[in-house]
Amino acid sequence: MAIPQLDSVKLIEHHYRTGEEPVLATCSDMNAYICKYMRTSLAAYKLVCELVGSSMASFWNFASPDIAFVNIKQGHWPIGLQHSVNATSLGSKKIEGVIDVNPSSICDIQSTDAVFQQLITIALFDFWIANEDRNANNANLLYDVINSRFISIDYGCILNTATFDYPLSQLTSTDSILYSDLFRHLSAGRDCSTVDLSGLKDTYLHNVERCKLNVNGILSVLPVEWNVPHQVVGNKLTQLFAPEWIAGVWDNFVEQLKDNISNG
Repeated sequence: MAIPQLDSVKLIEHHYRTGEEPVLATCSDMNAYICKYMRTSLAAYKLVCELVGSSMASFWNFASPDIAFVNIKQGHWPIGLQHSVNATSLGSKKIEGVIDVNPSSICDIQSTDAVFQQLITIALFDFWIANEDRNANNANLLYDVINSRFISIDYGCILNTATFDYPLSQLTSTDSILYSDLFRHLSAGRDCSTVDLSGLKDTYLHNVERCKLNVNGILSVLPVEWNVPHQVVGNKLTQLFAPEWIAGVWDNFVEQLKDNISNG
């Protein structure tokens, strides 16, 4: 598994005042990347989740920003963040010409069968990978208006918000994007018979198997300076492929999908 290794080429252009305080860096491939970095020991595990989630999303064939390991040079950090230069950052390539999915932009999203299918497949991915951060309050999606497609972003809260000490737990009824105004907008006028559950389950099982085949590749690129033991990450990821987890995720997803379609 190859991930580009890039360097920043000028001063940080923007410091986002959100939870992980990412920064926008122009890199040596002349593209801009939204970079997350080591701030605390927990941040290291969230970086692992970003790497794992982005990689797994690609194996599910989602549109998702390209990622790169970014060395932000000491002189390019904003004042107050220089302590972060000792570890490689993980950058997500900035995508232009898209809109952020939020309550005010839902009306710009086409309610087509294809777009609806994209959303429920992303929701199923979240159930499987225990992503607690894509929900009614935070879609973690961009929308490409020209191509009518969602772009999945932000994976720091997969694996039950980067929990490596306890077994995986299922998402609850309000943890998912299925419980949102966006889902209600796209499911309006539909009923459960419009969803090809048999085909979706086949896709699910195929995608999970693809991910399983690529786990070692993900582990092989974990930066040493993140100081997260490969065995800890590997043991956690193994839980994703346990037959009881795979089956439980599917049952939970189907129940919540039907409930949310029925309740409008």
